[in-house]
Amino acid sequence: MSGDNFNISAPKKRVLVAPLEWGLGHVTRSIPIVRELLALDCEVLIGAEAAARALLEKEFPQLQFLTLRGYRMRYSRKAYWLPVKILLQFPKMVFSIFNERRWLKNAITKHKIDAVISDNRFGLHTSTVPCIYITHQLTIKTGNGFTQWIAQKMHYHFINKYKECWVPDNEGAINLAGILSHPKRLPKIPIRYIGPLSRFEKKEFEKKYDLAVIISGPEPQRSIFEDLLLDQLSDHAGRVLFVRGLPGNSASNVSVNANIEVHDHLSSEDLSEAIQRSSMIISRSGYTTVMDLIKLQKPAILIPTPGQPEQEYLAEYLMVKKLFYCVEQKDLLLNLALQAVASFSFNNIPTDMRDYRESLKNFVQSIK
Repeated sequence: MSGDNFNISAPKKRVLVAPLEWGLGHVTRSIPIVRELLALDCEVLIGAEAAARALLEKEFPQLQFLTLRGYRMRYSRKAYWLPVKILLQFPKMVFSIFNERRWLKNAITKHKIDAVISDNRFGLHTSTVPCIYITHQLTIKTGNGFTQWIAQKMHYHFINKYKECWVPDNEGAINLAGILSHPKRLPKIPIRYIGPLSRFEKKEFEKKYDLAVIISGPEPQRSIFEDLLLDQLSDHAGRVLFVRGLPGNSASNVSVNANIEVHDHLSSEDLSEAIQRSSMIISRSGYTTVMDLIKLQKPAILIPTPGQPEQEYLAEYLMVKKLFYCVEQKDLLLNLALQAVASFSFNNIPTDMRDYRESLKNFVQSIK
């Protein structure tokens, strides 16, 4: 039989993808990463729990999911208490990081994982397989100089444990995140700007909605934002799509006027279409939302989450660049904002958002 040829294909490379669960932005921007890994013939495993897992299971029901406990941080109702609340939860975060390192060691052995891609999860690094860390926030914003210095030191400490750090933004002066993604001093490990990420594809659709409201973010601010907008939309005459950002819910129990179509959650394809069928978007100024709206070239009113300096900086930066119209939540009067945005001159940043594919291709080829 020595003359026979046997076609034995090499085993697929097994890649673990694990996004942070604070809000859903880290989760949704993992979707194009997972899609591309599958296109590169990798076997993808996803580490997540709760709403993050529910969302990704709807997108990728064929994949294997591993239960990975989130950090489960809670935000305060009042913005000025947020630093104190985060500080009090610091021991819990440290414990979570320790646990996920131990979890990763066991998962690599049990599931024969060849590589790891972590979106802002600090403890998913090991010397046994290549580990990539994804973040757009190389500069930490806390609103306080001392705590910002400490947070910056801590973040770089964890980043430097990884093989590479990938930043989902453009490398040059024309970028989406300003100083957040372009700090004065970079971490020690290689930094790769992979371009903005979006799960959406731009297409042509007929308009259906005057407004699309996209709710997101951690509790309790998600619910506060939802209640505020539903109250101000109670007498709105136009057609409104209202997405609550609750992928784990089975059915919506929100009662509003007949002009408002409410969904707890929409799949990536349905949400992309809904946004493109809308004349104006209202949402948080989370970075993933910004990337999605830039990809679809949709005008929007962005309201940063109170007490989140990153979103507050981003909203100010985007407003100055005239990429979006931004207003603080405490100042939001929807009717006035809609009047103001009617005469606002929006700029666009041209981008095809495909740079990350080359980075992933090179990464997969380097996995041994």
